[in-house]
Amino acid sequence: MNNQDRSARGFMNDAEFVRKVLIVLGITLLALLLWKLSDVLLLAFGAVLVAILLHAASDALVRFLKVPSRWSLTAASLLIFILFLAIIALFGTQVRAQFSNVVERLPFAVDNFSKQLGLGPVSDDLSEIVSNAPTGGMAARLAGIGGAILNGLADFILVVIAGLYIAAAPRLYREGFVKLFPMHHHPRVHSSLQASGEALKLWLTSQLIAMACVAVLSTIAFWLIGLPSALALGLIAGIADFIPFLGPILGALPAILIAFSVSGEAALWTVLAVMAIQQIEGNVIFPLVARHVISVPPALALFAILIGSVLFGTLGLIFGFPLAVVTYVLVKKLYVRETLGEQTDVPGEPGSGSRQEAGS
Repeated sequence: MNNQDRSARGFMNDAEFVRKVLIVLGITLLALLLWKLSDVLLLAFGAVLVAILLHAASDALVRFLKVPSRWSLTAASLLIFILFLAIIALFGTQVRAQFSNVVERLPFAVDNFSKQLGLGPVSDDLSEIVSNAPTGGMAARLAGIGGAILNGLADFILVVIAGLYIAAAPRLYREGFVKLFPMHHHPRVHSSLQASGEALKLWLTSQLIAMACVAVLSTIAFWLIGLPSALALGLIAGIADFIPFLGPILGALPAILIAFSVSGEAALWTVLAVMAIQQIEGNVIFPLVARHVISVPPALALFAILIGSVLFGTLGLIFGFPLAVVTYVLVKKLYVRETLGEQTDVPGEPGSGSRQEAGS
C-alpha cells in the first residue's frame, strides 16, 4: 500500500470520527434543549389532551345527537364553554365562599389534628415563625405565591387555547410531526400516533366521568356527615382524582382535617366515606364507563407519577399518568410487537379486542 492510499484512508477515518463526534454532540445538545423546554413540552402535551377531549365530545354529539360532523367540534366547544359559565353562574359565589371557609378552617383543623396526636398546636409555631420572619422576606414569599397562581392561570389559558387550535386542524399537526421522521418510518409513526391518541381518549373520557362521580358522591357524603363547605371539599376531591393513586389521598386530606375540627366521630365517618367512594369508583363506576382502557401495571403507573413529579414538579405530577399511557402503548407496539416480534394487543388500535382494566 503506497503512502497516498494510506493518507486517503487516514483522512476517511478522521472524517468518520469527526462525523460521529458531531452526531454525539448534536444528540447531547438536543437532549439539553428538550430538558430546558420540558415545561413547555408538558404544556403542549396538556393541549393535546384538551384537543382529544374536544374531539371525544364532538364524536359523542355526532353519535348520539346526530349533529353534522362539520359542526360537531364547534358545537362541542361552545357546549363545554356554556356549561362552564353556567356552573360559575350557579355555584361560583357559593364555591368561592366555601373555598374561603376551607382556607380559614384548615389552620384550626391542623391544630386540632396535631393535638389528637399529642403534638400540641402547630399554628402557634407557624405564627412565631411568621412574626420573626423579615418583612421583606414575607412580602417576597407572598409575591411568589401570587406569581405562581397567576402563572398557573396563564398556563391553563394557554393550554386551552392551544388545544382549540390543535382540535381545529389535527391533521396539520399530526402530518407535520410525522414528516420529522424518515419517509420509510412514516406508516409506523402515523399508526403509533393514532393508537396513542385513541388510548388517551378512552382513558381521559373515563377519567373525567369518574372525577364527576367522585365529586358528586363526596359532596353528598360530606353534607350528610355535617362537614362545613361540603361542596368545595367535594370539588377538591373530584379534581384531585385526575391524578391516579396519589390524587384521591391528596383530595381527601382537607376533608379529613376539617372533620377532625368538627369531632372525632365526623373524622371517622369521613375516612369511611372516602374509602367507600374510592371502592365504588374502582369497582363500579370505572368498569361501567370504560370498555377498553389501557391497563398500565399499577406499580409502573405509580412510579411514573412519582418520577414525573421529581423531574418536572407539579406538571409532571399532573401529566405523569397520561404520559405513562402513551409510553406503554409505544413500548407494546414499537418494541414488543415490531422489534421483538411478540404477539400483543395494543390498546387504542382498531380491532384491539382485549378487555382492559383501568389503572385508577
